[in-house]
Amino acid sequence: MPKGSLGVSERRTHPLIWCAAVICVILSLAVIIAGIAVFIGYIVVHPRVPIISVVGANLDIFRIDYSGVLVTQVTIDIKAENDNAKAHASFQKMELILSYDGENIALLRAYPFDVNKKDSMVFHYVVQSSPIPLNPEQSNRAGESLEKNKVTFDLKGTARARWRVGRLGSVKFWCHLECHLQFHPQNQTYTHFHHCSSRGK
Repeated sequence: MPKGSLGVSERRTHPLIWCAAVICVILSLAVIIAGIAVFIGYIVVHPRVPIISVVGANLDIFRIDYSGVLVTQVTIDIKAENDNAKAHASFQKMELILSYDGENIALLRAYPFDVNKKDSMVFHYVVQSSPIPLNPEQSNRAGESLEKNKVTFDLKGTARARWRVGRLGSVKFWCHLECHLQFHPQNQTYTHFHHCSSRGK
């Protein structure tokens, strides 16, 4: 009897699968090359994170009437700074909330802007509040602050910063600002030793 033969069918990979595999390899190589380029750019430029900070302030008005209603006006200078010598920086979505004893007074905003290499930009805000009714506890604390000649406001917010170097790409950062602004109401001056900056401490 003739010997039987066992036939094995040969399976071939579909061309679409080969195409998908080639595309994935190309994309992976592109990502690796882009990452290497950005890393080399980082080493060469050694960028510093752009920062925002308070560089000046003044307590123009701080007045409480007999019914416990607070009226205040504060002048604040905010500086956006780019310490990089080889990279431009841009800022977006800068929003800072000024508050007193838990009561929001104003939202400080800035339109998107650019800061050149080793340069800075200062924003001058004059914040005048609407009459703020304080509860008895808040009113007592405000009165004690006036007696001690120390009035403290809170400033908190963020800004989106990005530095870029030619065609190497860009890196984005969030600048977080959270600090206390202390004033002497008798002469309306700002206490500068409370440094207010988004720079990491």
